[in-house]
Amino acid sequence: MKFATRPTARLIQTCALLCCAMLAHSPAAQAQGVALVSSEKDNAITVVDLRSLSVQGTIATCKRPRHMQLTPDRQQLLVVCSNDHTADVIDVASRKSLRRIPLGEDPEMFDLSPDGKTLYVSNEDDAVLSVIDVASGKRSAEIKVGKEPEGVRTSADGKMVYVTSEVASMVHVVDVASGKIVKNIPVGKRPRRLALTPDGNELWVTNELGASLSIISTREMRVIATLNFVLKGARASDITPVGLVMARDGKRAFVGLGRSSHVAFVDVAKREVTQLVLAGKRAWNVALTKDESLLLVVNGLSDDITVVDVANAKATKTIPVGRVPHSVVILD
Repeated sequence: MKFATRPTARLIQTCALLCCAMLAHSPAAQAQGVALVSSEKDNAITVVDLRSLSVQGTIATCKRPRHMQLTPDRQQLLVVCSNDHTADVIDVASRKSLRRIPLGEDPEMFDLSPDGKTLYVSNEDDAVLSVIDVASGKRSAEIKVGKEPEGVRTSADGKMVYVTSEVASMVHVVDVASGKIVKNIPVGKRPRRLALTPDGNELWVTNELGASLSIISTREMRVIATLNFVLKGARASDITPVGLVMARDGKRAFVGLGRSSHVAFVDVAKREVTQLVLAGKRAWNVALTKDESLLLVVNGLSDDITVVDVANAKATKTIPVGRVPHSVVILD
């Protein structure tokens, strides 16, 4: 009879190295930094460590924090707080509030000029786009747009600002130099968020109540294609696309499909859905890590985020965050 021999030290070392190599190549191990998730009901921002995929703590902020964005130098985080009608300016290093910028009534979404000096804010109740100087906090202009404006996106050269109107089902194109709307572009029902392709030639717009996405030629200022979302077993009324993010190379886009609790992977060139991944309740907003190995999906009705392995199009973890999470910003 032969007896099993004890593993040699070299064999143990080899196995350990293989295990470490496998872990090092997992998406969670590759991801660095933290994710910041705004919570509308907790007046706070949840900090999630991207390596351990666990909650580190929270940052107190103003009332009903919603949309967030980093300044171009990534040193400060701007947080729109709708109930305080302000933006909280948070120092990234210390995670402490530096000051508040008045934004007008019921601010919802915003974008910064490429140089970070100007804020363009959608004020839902007043149906205006506010233009605000970041340094002084003073409003330099108010541009009347359609009712219930939400999504705001500046062009890469800073010459145009695009604004969605939920009620008018339009995208307004605002010329920065003149401060006037130069084009109203009809899109799908209740347009919400915007993303530009890296070359700036196309503007993608999610239509929440149209179960679709409108693709606009920025040169022609018109819709050139519409992508309709279909999910087996789901009614069209339950497919409510809102948040979207574009990959850096412009080859793929990722769209949160709202009440259907899924996120769609979209081939940009073919304009078709390639994968659907189950997330949490009301998959609302999405963000990619710097290496694009992980997609974070904010689930507004299950009070959590879903971590998706992009390479395998598979949800790997659910992380509880604050009540009614709205947006996620990744620091990596």
